[in-house]
Amino acid sequence: MTTSICSPRNGLAVVLMFLSSCTYLPRSGPDPHAIDRNAAIKVSTKNRVAGIDYVLVDLNKNTLSYFDAPSARSLRSSFGGAKGGPPDIPLGYGDVVEVSIFEAQSGGLFIPSDAGSRPGNFITLPNQTIDRSGNLTVPYAGRVRAAGRTKEQVERDIESKLGNRAIEPQVVVTTVTHNSSQVAVLGDVNTPRKVELTSSGDRILDVLSEAGGLSTPALETNVTLQRRGRTATIAYEALLKNPAENVYVAPGDTVFADHQRRTFVAFGANDQNGRFDFENTDLSLADGLAKAGGMRDQQANPAEVVVYRQVDRDILERMKLNVSAFHGDKVPVVFRTNLRDPGGFFAAQKFQLADKDILYTSNSGSVELLKFLDIANAITSTASGTTNDVVDTRNAVNALN
Repeated sequence: MTTSICSPRNGLAVVLMFLSSCTYLPRSGPDPHAIDRNAAIKVSTKNRVAGIDYVLVDLNKNTLSYFDAPSARSLRSSFGGAKGGPPDIPLGYGDVVEVSIFEAQSGGLFIPSDAGSRPGNFITLPNQTIDRSGNLTVPYAGRVRAAGRTKEQVERDIESKLGNRAIEPQVVVTTVTHNSSQVAVLGDVNTPRKVELTSSGDRILDVLSEAGGLSTPALETNVTLQRRGRTATIAYEALLKNPAENVYVAPGDTVFADHQRRTFVAFGANDQNGRFDFENTDLSLADGLAKAGGMRDQQANPAEVVVYRQVDRDILERMKLNVSAFHGDKVPVVFRTNLRDPGGFFAAQKFQLADKDILYTSNSGSVELLKFLDIANAITSTASGTTNDVVDTRNAVNALN
């Protein structure tokens, strides 16, 4: 009995033998098996598993409350609250001041006896700059320490030094230029500059306004305050919504506005895959799915929509989870929601996506079977024509989707 080479069994064998020789198949680069086989040194794990532990959290009414808002960062906790009066602004190196000296009557040290026709019983000294030693020079009082002291303290010191020579002297010190009392406002603002502080007190939003305001979307901008080696950062939106975070700035501070492009990545059985911008808004999980074009009806498994994220350790500890096996302040977490459940859509509406999240929609199990049937169908079609059994099975599976 002679076996035809066109029988399904022989045809399948011929095709498999052909496919085993990758040299004859079109390819845009090296064969992955060749890469693996020819490596001089290979660092891998069994089954190429990443080996990264993670926490799996199902989104439901009990877990959503822990993740319904991003963890807040605070300026108030680092630099004090916004309540109370503004900080004192002392004189400093480089400040330009004006010193006026009043005497009770003419005939004193500064007001001569023949000065009856002059307007007022005072003199004003020429403007002078506080030198690098922190001193001012006042006639008959000598060098007076000014840097690091308030105007009132300097006034009393000059009065004390002139007390034995002038007639009941009274001194007024006026700051012409606050060169030492400036705040640098940098980054994504319309007019980066140094802002001179006023004695009435200036807050973070005040100096940002003096610099022309933000040049980037508010929802994607963070504000950092640097002071004497300490740094704290807060989202601009949080600064607007919480007046207590709008703290007073101090001389020498640096305020930096930084645009952080917020994106998430979508993979899997969505209509579109890729990286998507939040733009000038916040996005829920439902928004993110819509931005990625929604799930493919013929491919997606709505019961297995997941979000990958690095979560603050303290949030999981508040959930009473034992995260002692994880190291560091961030813990990998996979959030899972079931959109076959009608209530799952409310969970997707409430759960907020975060910057750098990965959104993955799994394939339905029937899709994997269809892939296999399509390969089997192609092989048997090449050998001896499409078999009715494969076609019938594939159509049955398609009918289930």
